[in-house]
Amino acid sequence: MLVLIAWVATMAVLVNRSYLQASVNLATDLSRYGSTAEWRGVYYRGAKIGFTARQVVPTNDGFRLEEDGQLEMTLLGATTAARIRTTARVDDTFALRSFEFSLDPGTGPITVHGRVERPQPAGSQGGDAWRLVVDVTTAGVTRTEERALAKPPLLTINLGRRLASEGLVPGDRHEWMVFDPATLSNVPVVVQIGEREVVRVGNTRMPAFRVDMRFAGLQTTSWVTDTGEVVREESPLGILTQREPADRATIMAVPGRAQTDLLEAAAVVPVMTQRIDDPRGVRRLRVRLEGADLSSPDLDGVGQTIDGDVIEITRPETPVHGSPDADAGRYLGPEPLIESDDPAIRAEAALAAGSFVGARARAEALTRYVNGLLDKKPTVGFPSAREVLRTKIGDCNEHTALYVAMARALGIPTRIAVGLVYMRGAFYYHAWPEVYLDEGADGASWWPVDPTLNQFPADGTHLRLTRGGLERQLVILPLIGRLRMTVLDLELAPDSTTVLLATPPIALENSAFPIPTLPRDTEGWCGCRGQPSP
Repeated sequence: MLVLIAWVATMAVLVNRSYLQASVNLATDLSRYGSTAEWRGVYYRGAKIGFTARQVVPTNDGFRLEEDGQLEMTLLGATTAARIRTTARVDDTFALRSFEFSLDPGTGPITVHGRVERPQPAGSQGGDAWRLVVDVTTAGVTRTEERALAKPPLLTINLGRRLASEGLVPGDRHEWMVFDPATLSNVPVVVQIGEREVVRVGNTRMPAFRVDMRFAGLQTTSWVTDTGEVVREESPLGILTQREPADRATIMAVPGRAQTDLLEAAAVVPVMTQRIDDPRGVRRLRVRLEGADLSSPDLDGVGQTIDGDVIEITRPETPVHGSPDADAGRYLGPEPLIESDDPAIRAEAALAAGSFVGARARAEALTRYVNGLLDKKPTVGFPSAREVLRTKIGDCNEHTALYVAMARALGIPTRIAVGLVYMRGAFYYHAWPEVYLDEGADGASWWPVDPTLNQFPADGTHLRLTRGGLERQLVILPLIGRLRMTVLDLELAPDSTTVLLATPPIALENSAFPIPTLPRDTEGWCGCRGQPSP
């Protein structure tokens, strides 16, 4: 649950609202929780943003753990509610056997079913490793994948009970693998048991063990009772969950309280002497980045170089002559949430490419097409390409997932880049594709493009921090609130013009690629703020 909330925190603005508007289905689901259920309120910097309800149901061979939750949030001015539901089946030691997880941002749930298979006896065909079999269902279609694991996985829903079953002893240290259904990734977790403390929970105080948990570069602190109930949990991102009575947990924040813009709080405001009026005109950018580990190889290449703590970004103009990338072919196949082999994705990609010939022309046509296809509305959910094509709404993650899937369907190697982009005086967390353009004798190279902002190529303020899907985006979390940036040098294109407040955000009338005339929100927007709107 906390991993999911932390991931949402990098994409969204979480603010308060008056009272939870629970749907009939949610009310029905919550009615199954009895008097022994554990209810928690979810807060961000003191503002109520959601709740969870959890209970443990005994079964013939162990227990069934059930949890329902809802987050009320405003994402860039649009209010939305995301429903989260988890059911885990465990043995009598609370070791995970199977689980079901769903996340519904209001456009329909995406579900993940998983089951843990134990190692087979020596000499059998099943192998000697733990296996996790995962079924991901999006838009009514299920994709199955298997993962070999060195250790049996846990879910955060059964972590507290597992600790209690092994005994909470101050000074004990555990190293486990936790499977996060929200990112389909195995995350190594280090758990340190502290002393028993008297912790304040609402208007009461109760004894509980302090438990520090480190994962994905973040450290959270929980207070766990002898029975494994987590009565309070804090994260460095300002998110707090605490036990509350059921009637209080489902009441949201009082109307009129100050709204908290998490996206603004996460943005990196640079020290700079030259103003950037229009990021699209930035040809080259040189910055000093402090407060982060810059050793990742993802920081170097594709128009970006690094020297110590100085990063230089150059917007590509033409494909670079050089040896072909022998590794490019690995970015052609489908992935669990990049369903490039789906018939609907293939058909839409062919429609987008039209009669254009050549990797560059087709990649640009696809950039314009995806930008025109999606309504610019924030969502909280899995950026599954198949689901995005069905709903035709989303932010930068949805634009990027759909673009990557459609480009791969066209035979163009494409991957996901995650980092920062300059908007309205600050750098915001963002995602965009990188495409491999092989033009034969004219050169071959990777290019950054941005279908969310309708940029081909992407402007010179796109600072890449990592590459990959949701599991790789977890590396962004420890950077929030810690990055410091100084702009050392800036070069603008000769034809750059200052953007006035009344200037339309995107002027594409001279583009050779027509924008699809599809129903869409025409305001400048992206998942990390759009270009200035008129």
